[in-house]
Amino acid sequence: MAVTASESRLEERWRDILSVHARTMCEIDRVLHPYGLGASDFEVLDRLAAETPVEGDHCRVQNLVGQVHLSQSALSRLIGRLEKDGLVERSVCVEDRRGVWVALTPRGRALHAEVRPLQRAALQRMLDAPAD
Repeated sequence: MAVTASESRLEERWRDILSVHARTMCEIDRVLHPYGLGASDFEVLDRLAAETPVEGDHCRVQNLVGQVHLSQSALSRLIGRLEKDGLVERSVCVEDRRGVWVALTPRGRALHAEVRPLQRAALQRMLDAPAD
């Protein structure tokens, strides 16, 4: 089956999007590495900071699943690592024992605030860069 010009342009656009995404994730990983974070770690901290602007607020892990591009099991493992590093804390939802709450710790909130400008600058550089 022959590929039409329209299909070819569509495939090319899709590959361009994937390429920009991959390069951007690598750049964010690079700038956050000295802080012990990767792009996915930051994304979870950033979403938690947005969902829980006041210290002591918490968010259901299930709410994060639809916001970050990770499977529920991958997100759970990532949150486990962030908890081990003292950046978040988890607790069981009393009303629904299957639910899990997650909250930024003061250390997590401080680290997020420190590295957020670095992540935003990396985004700016990568998304403003001319396409190959």
